[in-house]
Amino acid sequence: MFVCHCGKNIAGTVDVARVSEALARHPGVVYATHHEYMCSEPGQELLRRAIREHRLTGAVVAACSPSMHETTFRRAAASAGLNPYLVEIANIREQCSWVHEGPAATDKAIRVARTMVEKVKGNHPLTPVEVGHAEKCLVVGGGIAGIQAALDVADAGFEVLLVEKSPTIGGRMAQLSETFPTLDCSQCILTPKMVEAAHHPRIRLLTYSEVEEVSGFIGNYHVRIRKKPTYVNPDRCNLCGECAKVCPIRVPSEFDCGLSERAAIYIPFPQAVPSSYTLDEGSCLGLVPLRCGECAKVCEPRAIDFDMHEELLEEDVGAIILATGYELYPKEAMAEYGHGTVPDVIDGLQFERILSASGPTRGEVRRPSDGRVPKEVVFIQCSGSRDPELHKPYCSKICCMYTAKHALLFRHAVPDGKAYVFYIDIRAGGKGYEEFVNRAMEEEGILYLRGKVAKVFRDGDKVMVWGVDTLTGKRVEVAADLVVLAQAVVPTTGAPELARKLRAAVDAHGFLQEAHPKLRPLEALTGGIFLAGAAHAPKDIPEAVAQGSGAAAKAVAILSAPVLTHSPEVAEVDEALCSGCRICAPQCPYTAITVDEVAHVNEILCEGCGTCVAACPSGAMTMRNLSDVQVQSMIRAALSEVPEPAEVKGG
Repeated sequence: MFVCHCGKNIAGTVDVARVSEALARHPGVVYATHHEYMCSEPGQELLRRAIREHRLTGAVVAACSPSMHETTFRRAAASAGLNPYLVEIANIREQCSWVHEGPAATDKAIRVARTMVEKVKGNHPLTPVEVGHAEKCLVVGGGIAGIQAALDVADAGFEVLLVEKSPTIGGRMAQLSETFPTLDCSQCILTPKMVEAAHHPRIRLLTYSEVEEVSGFIGNYHVRIRKKPTYVNPDRCNLCGECAKVCPIRVPSEFDCGLSERAAIYIPFPQAVPSSYTLDEGSCLGLVPLRCGECAKVCEPRAIDFDMHEELLEEDVGAIILATGYELYPKEAMAEYGHGTVPDVIDGLQFERILSASGPTRGEVRRPSDGRVPKEVVFIQCSGSRDPELHKPYCSKICCMYTAKHALLFRHAVPDGKAYVFYIDIRAGGKGYEEFVNRAMEEEGILYLRGKVAKVFRDGDKVMVWGVDTLTGKRVEVAADLVVLAQAVVPTTGAPELARKLRAAVDAHGFLQEAHPKLRPLEALTGGIFLAGAAHAPKDIPEAVAQGSGAAAKAVAILSAPVLTHSPEVAEVDEALCSGCRICAPQCPYTAITVDEVAHVNEILCEGCGTCVAACPSGAMTMRNLSDVQVQSMIRAALSEVPEPAEVKGG
């Protein structure tokens, strides 16, 4: 029995010497001691030395949560020759010292430690479960995070399937004009990555495709991918553009956020990868039966194929990286800002397209309603963010910075223009970010007004903005030519449904949920699935790239392992008792149980939660190293009286 002080975390509340002394007298305990920091190297050496010298058949470390240091102590025990599954952690920090005071904390620590002693006495030596795995990675999402992840995995020597639902990779970054705080051209730094991904020998691009179904488990996922037909052969298409010129259909351009129109056959933007046209079946006059065909008539290389069909691809992959990106909270949800009906009230991405040299106005700042150059522009931060009553309660993180960028670029484009920024407070936490915002305020003459905007409405050819400056308490009214909303960042459409297919959790706002916010921020709760970019939470480009590389490193660790191992502390079936009633299978949250004549447990999928054991009416399901006999002994140890200290009892 090894009791940890954990500095003052435990010893400040719990009398660790008394815990050690009480457990020394517990039946079956042959050695008990306490140490300042058991997780330190001297503490681990104490454990190893005691195992060898006292020939221990089991060990209990009374310390912090097993999720923190169970692996640490089990490895130390294994190095001393003790099977690691004969070592248990008694949590006397989170479950005891942090939530209790006085003598009750010490009494509870003794009870908790005794229960784990009883468990260890019933434990059996176990061997980790081993399984082979596929050596291929699936990356879902072709934005900058997904591209970076795919390149890193491919550079490590493994095949990658990069699936993107739109006709081109590039994601939101491809729509930006410039990036903060350096004002680099977005396309200039993104396009080389896109081209590299397209030509990498170990990356297979699957654009205009979506994940249809996922089955299996870590290292052995089977995925079905639906690839929609583009009706254009990319090997023949020479990008002449004649097809788009003769197409009679015009619909709002998704890439330009509805500020321009495209034909039914189109290429999203000049640097699109793959570089080929796509025929949008939903916008076309009709293919079955063919009602137009003008595009095919003018296509000299005969690249258009109306008989192209969708494909269902099936692949086995060892790891999955989710980089599904983000969207902006719709302006239509903002009643206070006109429900999206005021043409000169636009969102941040629309303003990016206006600023872009490849945008609808070729980089000239012109407002959508009449094409006039706006002289007074109001930027509204936290539009839909940090508003728990009406919209989204969380901070969207990137808005302070891109609003400062927008205002600065507007002043560069329209030197005699005036820019107003309504803000709650400024959150500029990245490298060089604070300096960038200060530059916008102090050098560019941008007026920052601390306060909320109450109403935005159209008045003739002006957009009226009513607000309050909370620093002065004065009402502010601006007759603006253009209003730019820093809309809340929200998960991309379809992300929660994809998460459901993958059995990956999402948080209350629909973003992908990490396994642990500090210790496992890149991992989903489902093994072998990793998170990257804004699919996880709002984040800027550097953070998305870093997370993409981090997720790739996690995936490579799986793909490069000779075999995958899994804890053997899982459920098992006594086939002699199992009646095949099937009650257990639907109760399993990890879909680890299948039933034919009797139940079978997939040991790689099982996480040892015990739900099936509780549900089994015949007692055929049991947990390894947590039998009913052990549980009963643990309960008796927890409920029995705590003895007085030896010196008091002797007196």
